[in-house]
Amino acid sequence: MQEMSRKNKLFTDSVIRRMTRVSLACGAINLAQGFPDFDPPKALTDRLAEVSALGPHQYPITMGAPNFRQALARKAGRFMGRTLDPDADMVVTIGSTEAMVDTIFALTNPGDKIIMFSPYFENYRAQAIMADCEPVFVPLVPPEFNFDADVLEDAFKQGAKAILICNPSNPSGKVFTYDELKLISELCIKYDAFAIMDEVYEHIVYDGHKHIYMNSLPGMWERTVSCSSLSKTYSITGWRLGYAIAPKPIMDRIKQYHDFNTVGAPSPLMEAAVVGLDMPDSYYKEFGDHYAHMKKLFTDGLKQIGIPFTDPQGAYFVLADIGPYMRKGESDVDFCLEMAEKVGVACVPGTSFFNENVNHIVRVHFAKKDETLNEALERLSHLKEKMG
Repeated sequence: MQEMSRKNKLFTDSVIRRMTRVSLACGAINLAQGFPDFDPPKALTDRLAEVSALGPHQYPITMGAPNFRQALARKAGRFMGRTLDPDADMVVTIGSTEAMVDTIFALTNPGDKIIMFSPYFENYRAQAIMADCEPVFVPLVPPEFNFDADVLEDAFKQGAKAILICNPSNPSGKVFTYDELKLISELCIKYDAFAIMDEVYEHIVYDGHKHIYMNSLPGMWERTVSCSSLSKTYSITGWRLGYAIAPKPIMDRIKQYHDFNTVGAPSPLMEAAVVGLDMPDSYYKEFGDHYAHMKKLFTDGLKQIGIPFTDPQGAYFVLADIGPYMRKGESDVDFCLEMAEKVGVACVPGTSFFNENVNHIVRVHFAKKDETLNEALERLSHLKEKMG
């Protein structure tokens, strides 16, 4: 038979989703894949029940149902501080994952370079490779996950077509400051590069930090694509409703790829989700307070157990240091597999996220009910004895 594509040899399956399968197989608490175990807002599920009977059930307009895009323009425009055109500036996608893929294909050509900060969300590297692009990594230095401006500029000097940034960041929890974004924006303008922003955690930011949209900075609307979704903000990760926002010349290209990649997002789910996009500002305050509560419960528990970790500024992930619990020469992948079986908690090995040689970090998340987090902490309190 003919040889199949060689690209898949350059990346593995998703380690995050693999750990979910491991978790299910051994009955572990899944703190690996970032989805909540609590319900979406009741207004969304009530509306979904209505839509299941009334419809729509057929193909939507490719770019997204008009009423959904109008609601999205109101909601996103309110937080971005600009007026968005629901017809020209956005497309509705199958999750933010598709939005990122469509954007990379729309902006790049084979051989182009894309700058990424490390640690990075595992999808990014694979997406760049699928588009025949070359990732160029710039390290974020813990515990604050700051970056060296000179190292970043050196990456731009290599002729990068774009920089891809997750803000707030998965997995580090970093929230980029205005000064950091301003510096990045100036480099984008200086070296004529695009900014591809993954902003799915835009409403999960903790005290002392603020999420700032890159497209709000001077000169950046014209060269920025903001990718996001409803998954995290409304606790509906399984609905797979994402979107990209960009100026019309870029958006026209993104829509073209979207049209042939997926045709359109699910009609009934878009219809039901409109009520979420129309939520008042008080919803986002209560939502943020809920995540601040979960973060405090979980990180206080880790401190009490004595597991070292970096404190997230946003999103809902913690990078924990499992070095003190590892056997000499043990890989973080093997450790996580054994930990799921023996301790009953599933996490993600850090080698999935770091370009650097890091083998002692795992990612755990805290988007869970109090009782789930308390049970996970109880199990983690036995980490040393069970993994010794």
